[in-house]
Amino acid sequence: MYQKIVAAYRHPSKKDGKQMLQEVIAALRRGVPAKLTELKKLGRTLNKRAGDILAYFERPGTSNGPTEAINGHLEHLRGTALGCRNLTNYITRALLDTGGFRPLLHPHLQ
Repeated sequence: MYQKIVAAYRHPSKKDGKQMLQEVIAALRRGVPAKLTELKKLGRTLNKRAGDILAYFERPGTSNGPTEAINGHLEHLRGTALGCRNLTNYITRALLDTGGFRPLLHPHLQ
């Protein structure tokens, strides 16, 4: 199944790639023995998220890069605020790290 999914995404024709992936999703939903629980779960997940997954073929050039960038910034912030047990201190640290206090620290410079 993995190779079929990769082949669908790499297919030069988006229309044919989408059709290939739809066939993989359908096969995982109906033709998996009960003992292969991981594949059955994958089939359920792919079927539930089929609209999002197949959107790749209809909207070329989309990326989750901006979301990953925001997550990276949040992880950095979480790392810099380690050890803050008090919510107020954590918020203060977050504002310091993101520049949220800059306009308030020197109001006479504005």
